Amino acid sequence: MEPPPPIQIEKSSEKEGLSDVEMPLLEHLAELRERVLRSLLAVVVAAASSLLVIKPLVRLLEVPAGSIRFLQLAPGEFLFVSLKVAGYSGLTIALPYILFEGLAFVLPGLTRSERRLIAPAVAGSAILFIAGLSFAWWALVPAALQFLVNYGADVVEPLWSIERYLDFVILLMLATGIAFQLPVLQLLLGVLGLVHWKPMLAAWRWVVMGAAIAGAVLTPSTDPITMLLLGSAITGLFLIGVVLVAITDRFREQTPL
Repeated sequence: MEPPPPIQIEKSSEKEGLSDVEMPLLEHLAELRERVLRSLLAVVVAAASSLLVIKPLVRLLEVPAGSIRFLQLAPGEFLFVSLKVAGYSGLTIALPYILFEGLAFVLPGLTRSERRLIAPAVAGSAILFIAGLSFAWWALVPAALQFLVNYGADVVEPLWSIERYLDFVILLMLATGIAFQLPVLQLLLGVLGLVHWKPMLAAWRWVVMGAAIAGAVLTPSTDPITMLLLGSAITGLFLIGVVLVAITDRFREQTPL
């Protein structure tokens, strides 16, 4: 009995104007492993580089707190906080390279039409993530801290744990960066034909309510100012996604994918 032929996976299609290249499954897995290892190495290198400037980085994250004093409540607390901040910083810095490795692995297997839509969507995802981090640092974190400090200013003196404060800031920034991925998700669903812009726009009341709930869930604080800002941002991002889906629908009508 002859052994079955090796599994072949098409990396591209000549019908779509791409080169006709095929790779065995094991070669695909080996390529994926190499790209994952290179991505992890990039994160480690970026995190190690962040450790070299960890004190200026922590001072930068302390800027929204203004004149608040921070305490180290346990031996080694700032050391572990430094490692945590460096890890998140390394992941953020290495994100463009990680996306590059992911695109380099996926794009050869996509059609020309899919390349025109997927590649910009992934690039937009990185840009929106950075925009979400910036929005949280410039708007959400200062608004939340101002509310929380003023609420008990006449009762307690604000002396905060550096670990608790940085956990608060980093969690809020990451949650905002993830929330800013909404237009990319809408675009991908539109490309797949799973959603259309008219039904999405008609459901704006549910979106506003969902954005308010998401703002309450994603923000680590309970102040209404932060929840209102994040909910408003999510609503605006949803409307941007509706416009992108409308463009996708028009593109599909003119040039079928």
